[in-house]
This record gives sequence, C-alpha cells and structure tokens, in this order.
Amino acid sequence: MKEKLEEMRERAKQELAAAANVENLEALRIKYAGKKGELTSVLKQMGKLSPEERPVVGQLANEIRQFIESSVEMKRAEFAEAMLEKQLEEEKIDVTLPSDVSPLGHKHPLSIVLDEIKEIFVGMGFEIVDGPEVEYDYYNFEALNIPKDHPARDTQDTFYITDNILLRTQTSPVQVRVMEKQKPPIRIISPGRVFRSDAVDATHSPLFHQIEGLVVDKDITFADLKGTLETFIKRLYGEESVVRFRPHHFPFTEPSAEVDVQCFSCKGKGCRVCKNEGWIEILGCGMVHPKVLENCGIDPEVYSGFALGLGLERVAMRRYGVDDMRLFYENDTRFLSQFE
Repeated sequence: MKEKLEEMRERAKQELAAAANVENLEALRIKYAGKKGELTSVLKQMGKLSPEERPVVGQLANEIRQFIESSVEMKRAEFAEAMLEKQLEEEKIDVTLPSDVSPLGHKHPLSIVLDEIKEIFVGMGFEIVDGPEVEYDYYNFEALNIPKDHPARDTQDTFYITDNILLRTQTSPVQVRVMEKQKPPIRIISPGRVFRSDAVDATHSPLFHQIEGLVVDKDITFADLKGTLETFIKRLYGEESVVRFRPHHFPFTEPSAEVDVQCFSCKGKGCRVCKNEGWIEILGCGMVHPKVLENCGIDPEVYSGFALGLGLERVAMRRYGVDDMRLFYENDTRFLSQFE
C-alpha cells in the first residue's frame, strides 16, 4: 500500500505540473483528494493492514493529501497572478494620450441676469439680504399696509398653509424684517422666490423670482428713487435706454409708480415685441408708506424711503428675447446651451 501511495504522489505531481488552467486543477483535486478519489479508495483498504502498519500508512496518506491540496492552491495562485498580469497588460491606459473633452456646465440664464443686477446695486452701495419663503401673514400683508379685505389676500391668489402662515407672495416682507432689526440708513435688495396661485402659461407661473429694493434715510425723495432706477436701467439695458414713470397704486408705497423702458426693438414706435405700445413695463416702485415705517418702529417724521420690486423672469425675457417663461424651467439643454 505504501508503494501505491508513493506512486500516486509522483503521478499527481506530474499531472499538477502539466495542468493548464484552474479547471484542470479542480479536476485533479477531485480525482486524487475528493470524497471518491484515489486516495480515499486506498485508505478504505487500511482494514487489511496490521496494527503496526496502519499508523505508518495513515501518516503517509495525510502527507500526500496535504501535498496535493497545497500544490493545487499554489498552482491556483500562479494562474490568478498570471491572469491579472495579462488583464493589466491588455487593459493598460496610456495616460499621455489626449482625453475626451467633457462638456462643462454654465450659469442658468436667470442666474446670469440676477448676478448682473446684484452687481449693479452693490456698486450703488446696496447690501444683499434674504428672508424666509414660508412667511407669517403679518409680514406678508399686515405690516405692508394690506388690510384683511384686500383682494391680494384672497385664497385664490395665495398659498396658505394655515390661517396665519403662507408661502410669501412677494419679497416685500424682507423689507419689514430688515426695518424691524436695523435702524436707518438702510440700503438693501432682496432677491428670492415667491409663490402665487397662478395658472401656468407663457407669462405666468405659481413660482417665480422677485428682486426687492429698499432705501430708508433722512431726506429721501422721489427724485432719489428716479435717479437710482434710471441709473440701474441704463446699466442693465444700455446708456441709450429711455425710461418713463407712470402713476400707479401699491398699498405699501405712496406715491407709487410703474416704470417702463422704451421698446428696444421699435424705439417707441410700436411693434409686436411691445404689443404696439412702444414701451415695456419693467418694475413697480414708490415712496415707502408712512404707516409701513410706523409698523417697523421708524419715525416717518424723521425718515423717508423708497421701495422697488422687479420680476427676474421678466427682465431676463426682455434681455434675451424669450417670449415664454416656461423655457427657463423646463431644463431643455437645447435652450439653455444658448446662454454659455
């Protein structure tokens, strides 16, 4: 039996050396050391041996089993290493080759216009502030001199969360919050999202952006408001821009006005762009109502101020000749790629 085992070891050694792949190794392991392998068949005959021979043969059989199993594992590791080297050789990358150029993103057209507006106002000494989009009824309406029965407070126009909490319909509440905490002089703009219950179409959306402006100090007059807005519009649209002020009404300003700029296309003659009016409305403005100043703890006998509000989408539409504001929100890369 010892001779059989020694002969088996030599044969296994030769076959293991000749194994070409992992599959051959597994087959050899099963052939010699498996449950029904040759080594197991030899060991089943140990009952015929004398008590003196059994330990010797058993030890030899264990040595052969360990030899076969360790040889298989070593050979398996060699195959794995060779396979890895081959894979690395085949898949290696020449890092000196030029790479494909990845497309880079760019600013959204609304962000481009907003950044330019911020830069203009900051250049005139304004600070940029923000406020909450979920607002109290008091800041959105009452503190701005909008009474309970005012149409602007209708639930059809406003997203109410509770009777006292709503999604702000304008950025004007930021003015109140600033005036409550900061005493004059005040020069701020507040860009941000606002929400109104409007049906979506080419010129309306339940979500859009406003930019609120506020100046409060001693001896502020409508002439200061007019000069500030004319400077802003000429910086935004060009020095050749022509501006006009029309009387209007806002509950939180008195007197109030709407500001138009002469149509860029027809220069006031009337065309499709300006709906044959010759002028394009840009923003609303006015002198801060004395009651609003009082609500914020500012003495209207000592201080005065002006406020303005413009829609970012409207300015961007005029800037780029876009006639449907939905294009700004649909994220169509064919549209957005024009503003690189």
